[in-house]
Amino acid sequence: MNLETLKLFCDVARCRSFSKGASLNGITQSAASQAISQLESDLGIRLIDRTRRPFVLTPEGELYYRSVGEILRNYDDLLANLQAMRQEIGGVVRVAAIYSVGLHDMATSVSRFMSRFPNAKVRIEYQRPPQIYEAVLHDEVDLGIVSYPSASRDLDVIPLNNERMILCCRPDHHLASHKTIPFQLLHGEHFVTFDRDLAIRREIDRHLQEAQVAVRVVMEFDNIETIKQAVQIGAGVSILPEPTVRREVSKNHLAAVPLADSDCTRPIGILHRQRKTLTAAVRQFIQILQETKSAVRPPAPTEG
Repeated sequence: MNLETLKLFCDVARCRSFSKGASLNGITQSAASQAISQLESDLGIRLIDRTRRPFVLTPEGELYYRSVGEILRNYDDLLANLQAMRQEIGGVVRVAAIYSVGLHDMATSVSRFMSRFPNAKVRIEYQRPPQIYEAVLHDEVDLGIVSYPSASRDLDVIPLNNERMILCCRPDHHLASHKTIPFQLLHGEHFVTFDRDLAIRREIDRHLQEAQVAVRVVMEFDNIETIKQAVQIGAGVSILPEPTVRREVSKNHLAAVPLADSDCTRPIGILHRQRKTLTAAVRQFIQILQETKSAVRPPAPTEG
């Protein structure tokens, strides 16, 4: 039994997936399964009930997961503190982010961080917002990056960016030639949008209702990538954060038209648990995230 095996078990248990846990640790699913089977054999207890799909942790497995997770977090903090005493930035920065924060922007931030602090590591998971809030609250990650962040008694929010929302449509759509789009022009349009339980959907609906505009919702999805694909095939138009469509616009796969309502934005924030002491590495990663977002702010809307 070693720290690598303990980390592997915690990753598999948290993801509820051998394949995802294996991927996080750079090994095959078969190797991950064998390692955890050996761990169970060494302990003389069953940690995972493999007879259920998806698998669940046994009561012993739940206890082991919580206890080992605390051990690993303490070990990471110990390493970070030792390196801080030597005036080095090190340790692991654990981040959970929504998929649409921009893989390119996140990769840029990680690259800058690793270049400045080679003794530190960043571990990123992409999840839905409810899972991110839970992960931050239970100290499974140091930071959560979400849209429309909500502070609470146990969570603090660091504002990161306000992304301008735009009309997204096919380049040959009749609205694509406009310099700006007032919401009133969307009345009666076929509309591809987000699932009703997401904050971004509620905010878009609020703007449409305030403008007394009724769109014809034809598709609802829980992620931006699928919405973009639906718009590309001509299912309808959508309202999306401008940074998320830059790649498609540059290739002329989609058109992005600024909304006349400049108040329609998507705030992005960083969550962290209140009363949690942020390590030097975590603080430096937050700073680099802020630097990266400042460097890629979208241009101001074109006046019509």
